[in-house]
Formats: sequence, C-alpha cells, structure tokens
Amino acid sequence: MNRILTDLYQQRGQLRERIASQRATLAWQLVPLQNASDAGSRVVAMLRRGVQTLKSNPLPVALAVLALVVLKPRRAWRWAGKGLFLWRSWRALRAWLPASLLGESL
Repeated sequence: MNRILTDLYQQRGQLRERIASQRATLAWQLVPLQNASDAGSRVVAMLRRGVQTLKSNPLPVALAVLALVVLKPRRAWRWAGKGLFLWRSWRALRAWLPASLLGESL
C-alpha cells in the first residue's frame, strides 16, 4: 500500500512540475498579446479623456463646426494648419523662455 501511495505522490509531483513548466511557457508566449492589450487600453483611455474634454468644453467644438460650415472644408483645413503651427510655436517658446519673462510663478 505504501508503494502505491509513493508512486501516486511521485506522479503527482511530476504532473505539478509539467503544469508549472506549461504555465511558464504560456505566460512567455502571451507577452505580445498583453502588450497589445495594454496599448489598446491606453488608446481607449485617451479617447475617453478626449470625449470628456470635449463634453466639458463645448465652445471649441461648436466653433470648429461653425468654421467648417462658414469657411468651407478646404479653407477651414488651411486655417487649422495655421492655428496648429501657431500653437506649437507658442508651446516651444514657452518651454524655451524663463517663466519670469512670461509672468508665471514657479
């Protein structure tokens, strides 16, 4: 009887080792899927923040729609490009200039 129990415990140990090895292999193989899932989660979170920002600031959205209607899409895109250039230039200037020149406190 002890011999049978010993054999069973030995088989159980071998099965546990095999299971642990399979779990490790599976975890290693699923790393790319986890990375893709994390990237998808970040995109969804970014979209939700964008929608929340648009909901809390409806005026810029209304102005953009009005600009599309009044200026026609081609001219509106041109103005949007100019506005983006000015915004980026302003951000670069703010990063470059000391805060004391801009009237901001640290």
